[in-house]
Amino acid sequence: MAAIAETIQFGPDHDEQEFSISGTGSSDQEFNSGSFGVTGDLGWYLGDSLVAGIRQSVNYASISGESISNDFWNGSTRGYANYQFLDDRARPFVGGSLGGIYGDGVNNSAFAGLETGLKYYVQSKTYFLSRVEYQFLFESTSDASDSFQDDGIWAYTAGLGYNF
Repeated sequence: MAAIAETIQFGPDHDEQEFSISGTGSSDQEFNSGSFGVTGDLGWYLGDSLVAGIRQSVNYASISGESISNDFWNGSTRGYANYQFLDDRARPFVGGSLGGIYGDGVNNSAFAGLETGLKYYVQSKTYFLSRVEYQFLFESTSDASDSFQDDGIWAYTAGLGYNF
């Protein structure tokens, strides 16, 4: 009897979507204040290597120097686009995002961000995700050029995702 070897393909097929749920954390530039929370991503593959989507985060915040008597909750909503390298189980990516941050203990503002990370497929459609973002904050378009030099936050993410 002849055995036929089956090749397992990892990653999305053309025109698939992805969903991920992650634990997330952030800190200011000096790492004095921070937050932790949950992030969900829903993305659409525009090609073999390009994915664009929407991302929602909900966070609990600890603000340095404040006497916290209540919980501080905040969120962010943003669109993103990422370019993935390689075509194997490990898929590093780079990209950007644009959105807003709002809630308790933060100045409601817009941001533009750069990000990099890695998706590692543990099954043909299921992956581990790690991502680091730097978000440049600005409250108006006149603040945008200054924020690339002065204001920003780091956001860290680790989670699981699925292509469908």
